[in-house]
Amino acid sequence: MKKRWLYGAAGIILTACIGCSNPFTPAGHEGYVYESPRIFGKGGFKGVIEGPGNYGVSLWRNKVVNIDLRPNTYKESFQIMTRDDLNISFSFHSVISVKSNTVKKVVEKYAGEKWYPRFLQKPLRTYVREVIQPYKSKEIKEKRADVADAVEKNILEYLKDTLFELISVVVGDINYPKVVSDAVEKKLAAQQLLEEKATQKEIMKKDAEIRIEEARGIAEAQKIINATLTANYLQHEAIQAQLKMAESPNHTTVYIPVGTNGIPLIRTIDEDKRSGSSK
Repeated sequence: MKKRWLYGAAGIILTACIGCSNPFTPAGHEGYVYESPRIFGKGGFKGVIEGPGNYGVSLWRNKVVNIDLRPNTYKESFQIMTRDDLNISFSFHSVISVKSNTVKKVVEKYAGEKWYPRFLQKPLRTYVREVIQPYKSKEIKEKRADVADAVEKNILEYLKDTLFELISVVVGDINYPKVVSDAVEKKLAAQQLLEEKATQKEIMKKDAEIRIEEARGIAEAQKIINATLTANYLQHEAIQAQLKMAESPNHTTVYIPVGTNGIPLIRTIDEDKRSGSSK
């Protein structure tokens, strides 16, 4: 009988231990502690944990919903037709945090951990579309900051007097249709080609200037030479050349002084032999 009592008591204690809970909330979070209804207990909200911390061991089946209070980035992707009928794709990033000491309302009024898709996602996407659509596709990149400011203004107004705080917004990468990207690439290639041609033109111009200067130099040199080639100078140069040829042991040369200004005509014996042989 005693053993049965001991076994029964042990079973009760084991069951109680299994039914115990100790909810935990990490740092940067607030925990909404609630009891799951069962045979004992009334269920519902039990308390709040400020992380990091535990709620404490309880015989009741307590659970916790942890809400992150730290700033988090929420990314939305878009494909929107602009005023010039082009579909552009881009991303929009918003950094938002949950205000402290609000976890009970966040869970009970804003769906807890799903507060963003339930409460803010659709309005935010609507604001972005409304701001983007009046722009032409080319203007969006140029006025990226204006787009972000306009959307931020709308979101701040929407979140006023709520449990959520907007910290910043950023318009992410903007991508144009392939036909537009190809046209931009062709334009850039054409611009580079024009710049290259302009450079080549400048090089050719410089080369022409160099050739003109060279021609001028040659003309000046010829002018100087022609001015110094007098008849006496030519006669002197001819005589000097004849002296060098006379001293050469390889050829026999005959001088006939019938040239201009007494400069002899020159004819070698080797040339006479070749002339005779040709006859």
